[in-house]
Amino acid sequence: MNSFISESAAEPLIFGWDSPRREKLAITIFLALSLMAHALCFYIFQIVYPPTIALLPPPARVTLITPASEEGRTLLRWIDSEDPALAFTTRRPPEARLHALPKAEHLPSYSAIEPTLKDIPSLEHDLGIPSCHPPGAVPLARQKTARAMSVFPTSVSFSKELDPFGVPTVPAANFAASNEEAPRTIRFRVAVTKLGEIRYCFPVSSSGDPALDEQARLFVARCRFSKSTVNPEKAESFLAWGIATIEWGNDIVRPHTPTATVTQ
Repeated sequence: MNSFISESAAEPLIFGWDSPRREKLAITIFLALSLMAHALCFYIFQIVYPPTIALLPPPARVTLITPASEEGRTLLRWIDSEDPALAFTTRRPPEARLHALPKAEHLPSYSAIEPTLKDIPSLEHDLGIPSCHPPGAVPLARQKTARAMSVFPTSVSFSKELDPFGVPTVPAANFAASNEEAPRTIRFRVAVTKLGEIRYCFPVSSSGDPALDEQARLFVARCRFSKSTVNPEKAESFLAWGIATIEWGNDIVRPHTPTATVTQ
């Protein structure tokens, strides 16, 4: 028995049952080093380096493009040339002539159709017993047809400088327009001889239609005056100048429109 106990005492034990002093010391040293490392890092990153400063954004600025400088004028010219609205704008060709709207006289509707006035209802009311029979059919009032617009011919008038020559004899009017637009009033500068003939005829304004301008010039040139108060001695060198004005009527033949007969 004693020999067995001595042998077991001589052999080492499987588990160490000594108190862990070295491990406690190592853990204590490790915690101290960790605390010192954290303090060092806190000192480096919080005290040595200053905190980040937030920079404010720059204030907004507005730049005005004015033609006061050469750069501004160049930029404005470039903007005008690159304007996309001009590329999609419908423009008339340069050879096309601009036609102004004619000065049409307002014609009220009541001048062509006379309005029918209604009768004033009676002030006496029927207090009798109404009839048991159904009322009759409602009478239909037919509106009168509008009168056709009267045809007024083209007329020519001369200025007061040509009054001494009397009433002019006007040739038959036969005008044909080349477009559907209403012509404007045309004026001519004319020179009348002592025989009442129109020697010169120069256009002062245009009707907007070259074909009508030429027809109007020939029309004025064919006019003749009935009398003259010019002294025969000065007949060879005398020319009376005046203005001839043509007011267009609705007797002008339009393109693709049948010719209308005008009774004068």
